[in-house]
Amino acid sequence: MTNKIIIDTDPGQDDAIALLLAAASPELALLGVTTVAGNVPLPLTTRNARTVLELAGRRDVPVCAGAAAPLDVPLVTAEHVHGKTGLDGIELPEPSLPLDPRHAADFIVQTLREHAPGSITLCPLGPLTNIALALRRAPDIAARIQRIVLMGGGFFEGGNITPAAEFNFYVDPQAAHEVFSSGVPIVMAPLDVTHRVLTTRARVEALRALGSRVGTTVAAWMDFYERFDIAKYGSDGAPLHDPCVIAWLLRPELFKGRDCNVRIEVQSPLTRGMSVVDWWQVSGLPTNALVLREVDDAGFFALLTERLQRP
Repeated sequence: MTNKIIIDTDPGQDDAIALLLAAASPELALLGVTTVAGNVPLPLTTRNARTVLELAGRRDVPVCAGAAAPLDVPLVTAEHVHGKTGLDGIELPEPSLPLDPRHAADFIVQTLREHAPGSITLCPLGPLTNIALALRRAPDIAARIQRIVLMGGGFFEGGNITPAAEFNFYVDPQAAHEVFSSGVPIVMAPLDVTHRVLTTRARVEALRALGSRVGTTVAAWMDFYERFDIAKYGSDGAPLHDPCVIAWLLRPELFKGRDCNVRIEVQSPLTRGMSVVDWWQVSGLPTNALVLREVDDAGFFALLTERLQRP
């Protein structure tokens, strides 16, 4: 049985790799891609999503642009990580895939209403602005979403844009708060799990050795993207954050976590966007997310390499 998904994204090299993994996986019916400002401004994330779908040979997938700014704070971007285009590392042709004229939030609402309740999973890979806007415009869709599987947050690992906050939640903390308060089942892939999935030199070279356009492109993205994390953390490679979302959908047995209560800090200037994860269940509050913490990283990269070598 195929799993119907909508990917909401702000590509970003790791977002792009997540898109390629989803596009190459027949278990997933990719109904659409929606874009949001995050790693780079909206015109670039939208161009990048179209570029990646063309690279994947998936011109059948509609791309809808969404929010150009967070709900109530100025936009923060991450060119220092992803480069000025968001996909620095290799030059790719300008995409010709047309942009769907619908706003991302309207596309999400319309698609959820057109399909059976509980049949579509939302996969946000960036700030949660579009998801929050869709829920604001049509609160009834909360009951129609099968689940939200997202990359964001951190708890024992701390933050990666401030000491307290992971980038996606920091960019739009109000949107993250609204999504985690929506009652929709959530699977959260925080830094605690994504930092275990590193682009070691051997893994990058295995992808380059595929000899395909996709393999060469992904290896070049990793070469560029990992330089920041190697300098920052002293690690052997960079974490592949966003592909963890797609890998969980394909092989949930690769991951371990637990049901927790998760709240997002929206007011404090010091801890804006912090994900307060009740890992030890001390608050007495009801759980609202499956929070991932462990991953079989070798199994993850075996899956990624196997899927990306498919024609």
